[in-house]
Amino acid sequence: MNQRISALIVSALLLSTSIARGDDWPQWRGPNRTDISPATGLLKEWPEGGPELLWTFRDAGQGYSSFAVVDGKLYTMGGRDETEYLICLDEKTGKEIWSTEVGPFLENAWGGGPRSTPTVDGDYVYTLSGQGHLACLNKNTGETKWNVDVKSLGGIVPKWGYSESVLVDGDKVLCSPGAEDATVVAFNKMNGEVIWKAAVTAELEKDGEIEEKPANVHYSSIMPAIINGELQYVQLTQNTLFGLKASDGKVLWQEPWPPGRVAVIPTPLIKDNYVFITSAYGAGCKLVKVNKDYSTEEVYFHTRMKNHHGGLVLLGDTIYGHSDAGWVAMDFMTGEDLWRERGLKKGSVTYADGMLYCVEEPVNGRVALVEATREEYREHGTFKLPELSEFRSSRGGLIWAHPVVINGKLFLRDQDLIFCYDVSAK
Repeated sequence: MNQRISALIVSALLLSTSIARGDDWPQWRGPNRTDISPATGLLKEWPEGGPELLWTFRDAGQGYSSFAVVDGKLYTMGGRDETEYLICLDEKTGKEIWSTEVGPFLENAWGGGPRSTPTVDGDYVYTLSGQGHLACLNKNTGETKWNVDVKSLGGIVPKWGYSESVLVDGDKVLCSPGAEDATVVAFNKMNGEVIWKAAVTAELEKDGEIEEKPANVHYSSIMPAIINGELQYVQLTQNTLFGLKASDGKVLWQEPWPPGRVAVIPTPLIKDNYVFITSAYGAGCKLVKVNKDYSTEEVYFHTRMKNHHGGLVLLGDTIYGHSDAGWVAMDFMTGEDLWRERGLKKGSVTYADGMLYCVEEPVNGRVALVEATREEYREHGTFKLPELSEFRSSRGGLIWAHPVVINGKLFLRDQDLIFCYDVSAK
């Protein structure tokens, strides 16, 4: 994204149309961080046994990193031999082109290794390791340009590791170290130097009294947005949602998220001056309206939608994704359920060419093609991964890497295994 974002965002194209080449998926959740693929000409029905498997790569290492796909190369992260790497593969063949160390290995009971997805911008690719090493590397050679440990700013590694996928916009690369005076930091993307730091506080209730404390950074990724005609960065922490002025990190608006607990993960959904947030562990969901004076108001709140970490897709006025009680289509503006399906187990989702690609997280490797419609749940084929990883944590880490659909291909990952399927309508 990135230099192109700044140019096109003013036209309010950021949240509605592709800003990258039609064959690029440059970052987490795609060109506009919405999990909406520009790919077309895809299968609308899968044959028995699923689409054709083009290649399998078996040395991605441990971790839950998804993919960036740019200029015929696929980028992901993985833990090998107690070190985290950025890995570059040939998109067509699955052959490794290069790999470069980016940080020490994150040990975790739910499975070690990196969680973040790389971001490609121009000639460089940016990564955030599980222990907080923010790195910039040459996208063609893997040579490291700079590497900064965000913990040096006072940040503390979250319980399940740094998991956000960094945002690159204009001359900045942004992430959330979670320090008392640096909730979010904008770094110079060419040298890693700090441009600005944003300190965000949250109002927390304790013993019947309200006290302000530094916002507790969790696992969500920053969303760029045009709200009230102004470019800003929207982030969700454990207890608060906020928008920062892009030029200097000033807090423009803020809305409490007191239900947030344990792990607040999903990326916010944004349409015009409305922001939708959700998290699991009983929390629920909320639609927030940001007014012209930057005051905020709650449009609705309920607990029928509680997305854990599989993400949601917003198409027009319809939200699709998994809640604790099954897969759901929900009206964005009213919060009303349109349909609910319990047969497909919990998992992650992406969208391309009229269809949802749903990947169950239980270790059976089931993938489903579902029509994106407000009317009812309509499944158009399923298949199972041909093999499953032997990397399983003591707590049973599942299939958590999000799917990607681009260039007529479906990319899936289970730890060290990456699969590429042909989903084009030949």
